[in-house]
Amino acid sequence: MKRILLTCFIAAICMSSLLAQNTGRAVVNGFNPTLTISRHIYGHFSEHLGRCIYDGFWVSDTSTLQRKDRIRLDVVDALKRINIPNLRWPGGCFADEYHWRDGIGPRNQRPTMINTNWGNVTEDNSFGTHEFLELCSLLGCEPYISGNVGSGTVDEMSKWIEYLNFDGVSPLTALRKQNGRTTPWNVSFWGVGNESWGCGGQMTPEYYVNEYKRYSTFAKNYPNARLKKIACGPNSEDYNWTDVVMKNTTNMWGLSLHYYTVPKTWRDKGSATQFDEKEYFATMAGTLKMEELITKHSTIMDKYDPAKRVALVVDEWGIWTNVEPGTNQAFLYQQNSLRDALIAGTNLNIFNNHCERVKMANLAQTINVLQSLILTQGNQMLLTPTYWIFDMYKVHHDAQWLPVQITTPDYTVDGRKIPAVNVSASKDSTGAVHISFVNMDANNAVTIRTALNDISWKTVNGQALTSAKFTDVNSFEKPDVVKPAVFKGAKKEGNDLVVTLPKLSVVVLELK
Repeated sequence: MKRILLTCFIAAICMSSLLAQNTGRAVVNGFNPTLTISRHIYGHFSEHLGRCIYDGFWVSDTSTLQRKDRIRLDVVDALKRINIPNLRWPGGCFADEYHWRDGIGPRNQRPTMINTNWGNVTEDNSFGTHEFLELCSLLGCEPYISGNVGSGTVDEMSKWIEYLNFDGVSPLTALRKQNGRTTPWNVSFWGVGNESWGCGGQMTPEYYVNEYKRYSTFAKNYPNARLKKIACGPNSEDYNWTDVVMKNTTNMWGLSLHYYTVPKTWRDKGSATQFDEKEYFATMAGTLKMEELITKHSTIMDKYDPAKRVALVVDEWGIWTNVEPGTNQAFLYQQNSLRDALIAGTNLNIFNNHCERVKMANLAQTINVLQSLILTQGNQMLLTPTYWIFDMYKVHHDAQWLPVQITTPDYTVDGRKIPAVNVSASKDSTGAVHISFVNMDANNAVTIRTALNDISWKTVNGQALTSAKFTDVNSFEKPDVVKPAVFKGAKKEGNDLVVTLPKLSVVVLELK
């Protein structure tokens, strides 16, 4: 009998320890919120790369799909659903070999060009300035144009801005009207070069900052079109680049940051669909590095801009894997799994929690390239797991940021640890509070008890995105494997919120 009682006692201790390991606590502070999560954090990026523009947004003039001109409307409708706030174009590396005059005027008279960055394919320039801005109009989003500093000229960039934004009398406004656009577009977001440390010119930060000052001087403001100029910022952890640029000029709206989550190495990035838990863990640990990067670059920016007037613009982010077998290596076509959805939710939580400095971000890329929202195959279209994260998180657009402190159990693999759960919260214009949780743990559900300070609420409802395996994908044969569902795992205890997060899940709750 004593042996039985001892066994039961030991089992109870083990169970208690297990439960303790899978629980955490959080505190959401609702008192006097002063910061706003900019909707532009939820921006996107579409480069002339692979099948993003051509055979993505822009289809054949003989296509039987519903379209406006050659813009594919099922894609437009899907992106409108998630309230896409801005779209970055034409690159990327492509931006610094793009000459805008080649993409205006009658299409049958536009010169072709070789896309030397992405497979040496020949482009006919049928998708240019007017087509891009018509796309943005259909999407109801703001355009973000990257200007050519690498192979262009100051005059070329200055004239493009005049063509876009000037409403007076000039040869360029006359040309715009001749090409079918009477009024200016008033484009505000303007990138002065892209990856000038790499494919945009292999520049040093000292050289680039002088080029930035020269180009930006002639990037003119016109009535109703004050430019938000975005300087090329660092690659990942190049903190010296940030220091040199910020030290020598703060005459910019934003400074860019590029960081990709790479599962393995740049030489062999790893498969988008075939990976084990060890590689999954390494990938999630890699994506959490975004927190460190933003914190350290922001600290440098604070030295020269303590008022936080200059935005940190994370205008390229996402997971980068090997291409799908049998596809063009230069087209960067990769599938999109539940792992990628967890990466998206985690990064968006990080951006939300740094909204005092991070005012804009752009996932790479929108269709058929890298961490896509949408994949197309002929007339078929599917929405990836990442798409559904942007759908669930749209509740944070322009909402008041609520600080969250969280103590979470660890997710451990081979002795390495990362926090299992990350979170962000906001309050919208109606007073509803939204909390987005990500549970990265591949094996365990996690229960979080959350105290809500200065927040009055009666009901909770929500959505969850999860699946059986972190390798699960939506395919053209089975497009709804990973999709949000109604979530019932949250309840009110006193004024506390108690939520049990399934393993491998993103949960967004609404408290009213």
